[in-house]
Amino acid sequence: MEKMFCFQCQETAKGTGCTKAGVCGKQASTAAMMDMLLFATRGIAVVATSLRQHNMQVPTEVAHFVDDALFTTITNANFDEDVIRRKVTAAFEMRDQLLVTAFTAHIGVPAVDETCWFGRPESYQSKALDYSPMRTVDPEIRSLKELITYGLKGMAAYLEHARNLGYSDGALDAFIQRALSDITVKMLYLDELVALVFETGQHGVEAMALLDKANTFTYGRPEVTEVNLGVGTRPGILVTGHDLRDLEMLLEQTQDKGVDIYTHGEMLPAHYYPFLKKYPHLVGNYGGAWWKQREEFSAFHGPILFTTNCLVPPVDGAPYREKMFTTNSAGFPGCRHIAADGDGWKDFSPIIEMAKQCQPPAELERGTIVGGFAHDQVAKLSDKIAEAVKKGHIRKFVVMAGCDGRMHSREYYTEFAYKLPKDCIILTAGCAKYRYNKLHLGEIDGIPRVLDAGQCNDSYSWVLTAFALRDLFKVADVNELPIVYNIAWYEQKAVIVLLALLSLGIKNIHVGPTLPAFISPKLAILLKRKLGLEGITVVDDDLRLAA
Repeated sequence: MEKMFCFQCQETAKGTGCTKAGVCGKQASTAAMMDMLLFATRGIAVVATSLRQHNMQVPTEVAHFVDDALFTTITNANFDEDVIRRKVTAAFEMRDQLLVTAFTAHIGVPAVDETCWFGRPESYQSKALDYSPMRTVDPEIRSLKELITYGLKGMAAYLEHARNLGYSDGALDAFIQRALSDITVKMLYLDELVALVFETGQHGVEAMALLDKANTFTYGRPEVTEVNLGVGTRPGILVTGHDLRDLEMLLEQTQDKGVDIYTHGEMLPAHYYPFLKKYPHLVGNYGGAWWKQREEFSAFHGPILFTTNCLVPPVDGAPYREKMFTTNSAGFPGCRHIAADGDGWKDFSPIIEMAKQCQPPAELERGTIVGGFAHDQVAKLSDKIAEAVKKGHIRKFVVMAGCDGRMHSREYYTEFAYKLPKDCIILTAGCAKYRYNKLHLGEIDGIPRVLDAGQCNDSYSWVLTAFALRDLFKVADVNELPIVYNIAWYEQKAVIVLLALLSLGIKNIHVGPTLPAFISPKLAILLKRKLGLEGITVVDDDLRLAA
């Protein structure tokens, strides 16, 4: 008997869906609570959209709440069922307050979809299929609705990061709520849903542009930087996830405290920003991708701050279990959560005081790694790149952005990168880079063969780079460029990146290690026929992409 149903991540059980417990570590009861949070959030979106359609103001806290709710349900973000339950209660309260506003103004609000969102369930612990994706029977309609939903989750994550830096966009907030409303209360046909998928991608580009602006205006434009992989002799705090504002506040509060700060996983690109790397106690990057944290965190000895998703539940008795702290939309039972005050400030003194009592981290590796090739830096290399292409020294660019994961099949990306012809440049972003960024693949005319733009959201840099190369080589269509796309995905932020690429007309993208389970066979055929989107096979065959 199914206790839950979730198929939003690449590692979903049997490639079809988790039904007893999540491969990510999520329990069935937690999954049900997340489904309920999405249900209540869809209700908020329905009422908020109705108010806007009647030219009424929607409070700004609605956008904050919706983004947080969507981010909370991203894979590996929040495992704290009690916290999620409280968010469910808050969601119903917010929805009902909006309903009072609508009814007072004599505004009608749509009330029925497959689950009849109007009202409240008697119990939050409802049957698994009542609020799960499987409530939509038609597989193609379900696929498109889930594709939109997961794209919105990824977009909400990027908007939360931007908002933490003081940047927001009311039009993007309204779109997220309108899209959630449309897939909830409208009878949309396939062509209408396909159009909404592309619209989601278009707004995804805008969300990534907003976050790029927030990051660069706040911390400066990324610079090509050698990042230390070793350790110092002082106690340390390890920062993982994606949120740069949290790292900045921690760096400010640890100045002259005898404590070093290390990045992990997708926080590696923090070292590329001039404003952040000015702190001498930002010592280096510790370890690799998110999925190795059980092993690597045990060796760190000091406290770990989880700023966003990419949290792997620790095993019972793990030595770092009592040293885990969460913030933002992340959460885990028993972990201390650092909340922001009304001005967005966070007091990290509990983490700092704990760090002072810990041993320095054990060394995992030595050496350095180079990154910081965001669009601004690549633009500075344009003349060099053009000359190398003209001479035939660079023949192809291969975008290998996206996510890493635990599956053995992901060794494909290491082998693919290693076997690529020596006249190919790899353009990367996200934690997928950890599969090949330490292979020492060399240079072409002084240009590193692996150019790392940064986090998953920094895939936006490769969008700008593609259009810059289009202009540089004077071609009419980016698909005429010598660029191929071999993208690794794991969770929903990778989904919005994919939708963004598709919305820009980029075709013939390969996605792996498997196609999303939420894409029905018929929809997969349609995407392949119309856009050339397909999965990977084996390395030696797929190297034809770079032929």
